[in-house]
Amino acid sequence: MYRRPTGQMVLEGFILPFEGKLSANNRWVKLAEIIPWSTIEKNYADLFPSNAGTVAKPLRMALGALIIKEKCGFTDRETVEQITENPYLQYFIGLEKYQTRTPL
Repeated sequence: MYRRPTGQMVLEGFILPFEGKLSANNRWVKLAEIIPWSTIEKNYADLFPSNAGTVAKPLRMALGALIIKEKCGFTDRETVEQITENPYLQYFIGLEKYQTRTPL
């Protein structure tokens, strides 16, 4: 027996399984909670004493992306793609909300 779908699937009808909220049990959420971001941020900021030059990326974004890359064995390009597609990874690198454009 086969049941036909009711019609063409549309993006607007796609239901998020986490009802628009991230799960506190996700591995990236848990890891983000145990990393002392503020302490590391202070040490990172001290590396940029001058106001001259290009503004550096926030520590959580830079270090978070590196942790994702190394933990998952991604290339640089794949790391960016994974972060762009995954709200948990975006949370891990410190973004305040999910965005569909490349955050880096």
